[in-house]
Amino acid sequence: MSETIEEKLKNYRTAPFDARFPNTNQTRNCYQNYLDYHRCNKALTAKDQDLTPCQWYMRVYKSLCPMSWVAKWDEQIENGSFPGRI
Repeated sequence: MSETIEEKLKNYRTAPFDARFPNTNQTRNCYQNYLDYHRCNKALTAKDQDLTPCQWYMRVYKSLCPMSWVAKWDEQIENGSFPGRI
């Protein structure tokens, strides 16, 4: 029953149900997965570990978030003006 992260990524189709975000509006889910992806990258990069587990968060936020939001957030991160805590 326990799948490895590689198997989950291989079988990924769209964002699964997340009980933290039960409503139809998935804006918060999108934003949280975006933050989780960047936090995961930051933490694993600092430890010189494989970044494969972070790919899950990226796939989820890319399937939930409008690309215009992602582009804006990426630009804000580059400029140092992103409001989220990464």
